Amino acid sequence: MLTLYSYKESGNSYKVRLLASLLTIKLSIVEIDFLNDEQHSEKFLAINPKGEVPTLVDGSLVLADSAAILVYLAGKHSPNAWWSTDVAEQAQITEWLAFAASWVQYGVFTARAILSFGGAYNGIGTGGNEQTLQEAQTRGVKSLRILDQRLASNEWLALGRPTIADLAVFVYVALAPMGDISLEPFEFVKAWIARIEQLPGFVPIEGLDDPLYRRREGQK
Repeated sequence: MLTLYSYKESGNSYKVRLLASLLTIKLSIVEIDFLNDEQHSEKFLAINPKGEVPTLVDGSLVLADSAAILVYLAGKHSPNAWWSTDVAEQAQITEWLAFAASWVQYGVFTARAILSFGGAYNGIGTGGNEQTLQEAQTRGVKSLRILDQRLASNEWLALGRPTIADLAVFVYVALAPMGDISLEPFEFVKAWIARIEQLPGFVPIEGLDDPLYRRREGQK
């Protein structure tokens, strides 16, 4: 049994759970209390010294990055569907994995984290100030423009079919309103989100339908 160390509201953890659901891969999920810093406990650091979720354990193999886990699961269980055996096609998918780790991470991801979780949580500290938020929102809007342009003439980000490129980029983009970044100006992005949500086996993450839920909870 594959073991996934996850936090239910982590978009990066969700990417893995989503792919597993789409491919009907059984995972043993261990929830980590991320907001109470369990990821930096001695027990968890013995598994993943980086202290991050998601972390996948498959026998002696430990993978501690969402993109690496997506590649591994897709390559092992469905190489000609969500991944590819062709190196040129792999490169096209990887380009969007990099986009998720850069443009998305320091844009919509960071804005969501600051406004809905009280800190940036982007590898450069958990604090968040007004300048960081504004920079994240600016970068987030730019990334949505890039995506909208791509999706204006393509239903999917790579290879003309759903791949892990779409899953890697999808979640934090779909949750952009949690960081006060509107999706309304981006009709092609919204249509792409709807297509992903219609995939057989799709499972949601909290915030897709109610982006202010975290802030309301904080006011209780």
